[in-house]
Amino acid sequence: MQILILSQWYPPEPMKLLSDMTESLVAMGHEVTVLTGFPNWPTGKIYLGYRQRLVQRETVNGVRIIRIPLYPDHSDNPFKRAANFLSFALSATILGPFLVPRVDIMHVIHPPITVGFPAWTLSRLRGCPFTIEIQDMWPENLRSTGMLRNELALRLIGTLARWVYSEAALVRVISPGFRLNLLSKGVPDEKIRVISNWVDIDFYRPADKSPELLDKFDMRGRFNVLYAGTIGLAQGLEVVLDAAAKLQVSSPDSQFVLAGDGVEYDRLRTEAISRKLTNVRLLGRLPGDLMPSLYACADVLMLHLRADPLFAITVPHKVFTYLAAGKPILVGGEGDSASLVTASRSGLACPPGNPEALAHAVVTLHEMSPEEREAMGNNGRRLACQSYSRAHLVSELLQSIESAATRGLRCT
Repeated sequence: MQILILSQWYPPEPMKLLSDMTESLVAMGHEVTVLTGFPNWPTGKIYLGYRQRLVQRETVNGVRIIRIPLYPDHSDNPFKRAANFLSFALSATILGPFLVPRVDIMHVIHPPITVGFPAWTLSRLRGCPFTIEIQDMWPENLRSTGMLRNELALRLIGTLARWVYSEAALVRVISPGFRLNLLSKGVPDEKIRVISNWVDIDFYRPADKSPELLDKFDMRGRFNVLYAGTIGLAQGLEVVLDAAAKLQVSSPDSQFVLAGDGVEYDRLRTEAISRKLTNVRLLGRLPGDLMPSLYACADVLMLHLRADPLFAITVPHKVFTYLAAGKPILVGGEGDSASLVTASRSGLACPPGNPEALAHAVVTLHEMSPEEREAMGNNGRRLACQSYSRAHLVSELLQSIESAATRGLRCT
């Protein structure tokens, strides 16, 4: 089968989940082409080794990649972010018809919802249906993070989203809560497929601690609580600084290690320095292939999401990488992510935005025996292997995509 993936972002940007999917499809015997932008996320700067041009083609691990220009940005300026989203949509709409091959199906990755414009155009011109995958719910995510506050603009985006869903042959969502959200918007239940995100259990796996990394990142001899991922508005990581201040007294050998980048990174780093929080380390953005080794150096892997109804139905991909790594997990959050971790006995959960609760949870985990923490990690690893492996869930997604392609489904 000939498959086109339309996504504004693709590796070397931190989108391993997506390259896992495309490379798995190639391994299954399908021909996969990706239409994407020049890599710039999450820094907002074009990556070294790339320069913007009208088109650039490359093949990576059997996946054909077509890169087209966009306005690079990942700031907290809503106008620049809008330019980033709209520029890719415009490039894909204008250039896409001349660049992409004829395909049997197009699978579209959202966010941003603006990919709906080129998806519809290419679908009509190429005579193929498209399916859409929702990793973040818009406009709810924009409102929850504060990225956009204008109610008229939010309503317009909501209208655009409903139109895109109506034109798609199938809508894949990553959690039951997302499905309920779409049903409330009038999306037919028979069009929705709940397929969880997956994890590469061979890439993310238990490993021995690296003495070199322990020394490099000043993690030796400390009880390390690691957060790895985007440092943005949705994560609400300012709570870490307040919890760290409390731990300086109650658990002085505990420290938070934040690996990643985003719009909040500079502010958190400046505040941590000004408050003399020696138990907070901000490592910045690190290569993706370093993550399994960094996870192994941690004692606890942490997730935090701001208190918001949307985040209660969100299960970030990092949850599954944490499970596969075989380490105890600490969730600062409510809803699906917290339930998944606590029900599987792979970690603890505490209310979001509560520094006292976060500090208490760190102390509780620190005071457990190594055997108790190891049991939590083993529970998580077992769950990842049994329920969230890449092979199983990519196959399930492929079956849904094949069904849409075979039946030529499209709502008009």
